[in-house]
Amino acid sequence: RVFKTSFGLRENCIVKERFKKTYRHPVLDEKLSKRRTILEARCLLKARKSGIDSPAVYMVDPAKSLIYMEFIEGETMKAFFNRELNDAARRLGNCEREKKISTKIGASLARLHNAEVVHGDLTTSNMMLRTSSDSVVFIDFGLSFVSNLSEDKAVDLYVLERALASTHPQSHILV
Repeated sequence: RVFKTSFGLRENCIVKERFKKTYRHPVLDEKLSKRRTILEARCLLKARKSGIDSPAVYMVDPAKSLIYMEFIEGETMKAFFNRELNDAARRLGNCEREKKISTKIGASLARLHNAEVVHGDLTTSNMMLRTSSDSVVFIDFGLSFVSNLSEDKAVDLYVLERALASTHPQSHILV
């Protein structure tokens, strides 16, 4: 679950809570949730340290499986591409801004992979376009992990390719 709240002097903050999986044994669920929460926070920090625009982590509470992080003012890439690619198709393929944003996605993903972070769920729903700067923000590192294997990074790319093809059929005009 994700909800918006305040944190200290910050008016807006996102809290991500991993809820209990009732189908799991309680001891196993607690251990896995704690481990995933810590790993997600570490991957967020590693991404940010590598120059990838991602939410700043304010606080992590592994015992309660909570991560307090920056609220990103903007829209999802899914919403952006759905609107802009449909408009671009009507404009007969004139989509310079969309191509520029796509290049930013590729550059950010390259930086992420160079930092040995695999996102694990690269879809346009897990990227945002920051309102103030048109920066691409990677969000939801819940399935992320650290790996230096090319195969893991290739799976990340494949998931993104499939997500683009299925969610944004007009995305071929960006190539």
